Amino acid sequence: MKKILFITYYWPPSGKASLHWPLDIMNHIQNLGWLPVVLTTKDETFTQRDDSFLKKVNPEWVVIKAKAIEPFNLYKKFIGKKPEDKLIASETISLENKSLAHKISIWIRMNLFIPDARIGWYFPAVREAKKYIRKEKIDAIVSIGPPHTTQLIGKKLSEKFEIPFFPVFIDPWVDISYYRNFKRSKLTLSIDNHFEKSVVEKARKVIFVTESMKEDYIKKYPQIQDKAHVLYWGYDEEDFKNLPLNSLPKKGDFRTIVHAGNIFDYQNPEMLWKEVKKRIDYGEKFRIKFIGTVSPLIKQSIIKYGLESVTEFLGFLPYNEMLVELYKADYLLVCATEKRHVPGKLFEYLRVGKPIIAFGNDNEEVKKILIDAKIGMLFRYDEDVSIFFNSSPESITISDKISSFDRKQIAKKFTEIIC
Repeated sequence: MKKILFITYYWPPSGKASLHWPLDIMNHIQNLGWLPVVLTTKDETFTQRDDSFLKKVNPEWVVIKAKAIEPFNLYKKFIGKKPEDKLIASETISLENKSLAHKISIWIRMNLFIPDARIGWYFPAVREAKKYIRKEKIDAIVSIGPPHTTQLIGKKLSEKFEIPFFPVFIDPWVDISYYRNFKRSKLTLSIDNHFEKSVVEKARKVIFVTESMKEDYIKKYPQIQDKAHVLYWGYDEEDFKNLPLNSLPKKGDFRTIVHAGNIFDYQNPEMLWKEVKKRIDYGEKFRIKFIGTVSPLIKQSIIKYGLESVTEFLGFLPYNEMLVELYKADYLLVCATEKRHVPGKLFEYLRVGKPIIAFGNDNEEVKKILIDAKIGMLFRYDEDVSIFFNSSPESITISDKISSFDRKQIAKKFTEIIC
């Protein structure tokens, strides 16, 4: 059986959403002749814990752990939080926090941590991986980013041991959306661009999770045209086996809108809050539920439109509990960031089969997925959304279009790419 080294900063019991894809791919490719070996961090403290993910870790896998300098522990101390306090992802880059300490910390993060705040893991990870590879044969290296420090680790190991290297881009690197509101120095950008270019040029093949991101990278680096591939984020059918059957919204009762995952200031669907408020004023009944972290600006908008009494902030939930909440919803909300962004949560929404209201400026890819699946609508952030609530679907079924996003199918394509 061939061995493949997966480099991922996050690992169970971390509840990080970006773990879903690599965990499921690893499990499925083991049935296709590949044995995963994992390189990950030791004692990662930033993300919420989800012990249910541990069930997906095969005891046959070798898991190599390298200790990292965790900058967010220093950040908490710098802004006056206690060591045991949990950080919210959206608050670390929120523009609503005007304190000097927060502004200084953002400038440091954007300009001194290159390519990202996990760069302190680079040398320990390379060192631990070298020890293993010197003893055991590895046939391929796959790095999962962000954090894109993983891509630099993969490139280094590939060069050292002449092993084929396959970086996976969940999000863009140098011009990722959350950088757009912050100033990065010319020197920082120059170094970061150099790192990004070196990775995509060194890679045997490059894997993107959206078609639009792939096309964007090809425009920037035409030399990767013939080695760029797309594997959508997808969902894992196994996770849905013991969950309730689909049900359509019940008219005349509360209609519940659910958003799952992190939601940031720049993803605020203010036109949705405006429409919900208008409908409540006309006697309709709504509830809004947020699962995961919610940025300060979103919470302020909920208050602005007088929706706090109908809104619940459930915080982080174990994955299975989150899926149950999706099934209980009448509508599912997804906020894409920009035209290259296809949120991973969208695929779980598709599988659940509830009407989806999506936001994303010029995001033709999300729009096409929703149209093909006949399951939802996408709006610009400044667009009126009343048509969505006026045209609820009569029935929603799990079509071939949706089942093609099952990670079992995606894993087969993955093995074809790395062979």
